[in-house]
Amino acid sequence: MAGQDRDRFSTATRIRLLGEQTAARVYRSQNRRQARRSRLTGRAAFLALVVCSLAVALAYPMRQYVSQRADIADQERRMADAEEQVERLRDEKARLQDDMYIRRLAREHLHLVLPGETGYIMINPEAAEKRRTEEGATDRPWYSNVWDGVDNADRTK
Repeated sequence: MAGQDRDRFSTATRIRLLGEQTAARVYRSQNRRQARRSRLTGRAAFLALVVCSLAVALAYPMRQYVSQRADIADQERRMADAEEQVERLRDEKARLQDDMYIRRLAREHLHLVLPGETGYIMINPEAAEKRRTEEGATDRPWYSNVWDGVDNADRTK
């Protein structure tokens, strides 16, 4: 027994026992960590699955919402333009009730004149000169221009 007691209390035996106890603790803690990690990983995977499902479920309604907001903004802009046009037409209608405004429009657009007045229409001399030079009428004799005019009269434009 004295040999067993000595082995039991010897330094080498104590160190070996401490090493085994420490190894057992480390092994248990690693098992606990792995167990915790696996539970945490499962929870994290489930949480990620839930978040992804929510993102997918909300993606289409959010796209529709943004699209409808853009449509609403476009319709509001069109409504504002229509209201402006209605105001312009109301102003025009009010102006058309005035006889002086109607006379002015008749003079400008229809070239009407009052009795006793002489009406004149100004022709743009630059346009007439440009047309003559484009045809090359000044480079040829007059009878060539007349003959080309007879030929061109039968053609449809």
